[in-house]
Amino acid sequence: MLTEDGKHLYVSYDEYHNLIEKLALKVYQSGWEFDTILCLARGGMRPGDILSRIFDKPLAIMSTSSYRAEAGKERGHLDIARYITTPQGDIAGRVLLVDDLADTGHTLKEVISLLRSSYSDITELRSAVIWTKAASGFTADYSVEALPTNPWIHQPFESYDNLRPPQLLEKWKV
Repeated sequence: MLTEDGKHLYVSYDEYHNLIEKLALKVYQSGWEFDTILCLARGGMRPGDILSRIFDKPLAIMSTSSYRAEAGKERGHLDIARYITTPQGDIAGRVLLVDDLADTGHTLKEVISLLRSSYSDITELRSAVIWTKAASGFTADYSVEALPTNPWIHQPFESYDNLRPPQLLEKWKV
């Protein structure tokens, strides 16, 4: 649910999973066949996992990080992992790059540039995101929602960002 001021988008687990299913349908209906899904950790891990299961394709993971300041709400320096974790050798062939959103598009642009320059065994690369914000300078090949503003997206699992083991002990009285 987008707030009236357009500054916040609240997403339930059901809505989140429905959006991932819609993303899967967009990819499927395009007719494009791919060999591997490469998700960007952390935001792309859940969509990547679900798409990997739906399409029955291997899931590779590349870690990136840019949101660290202000409880993860302020962009910092972009770090991109030097290695990709894959279940079968090196990443190659037709690759679907998955993330949760194109915020400014900076991360996706940088990752795609790195993949094209450093991974010559990738023969074709397409991108998929759930959300594209208005301020994004990147357009994914597949996207479910184009947001008319640039809201902070409150994803359903954010409650774990500040939950620590002592709080779980208290909650579950273990």
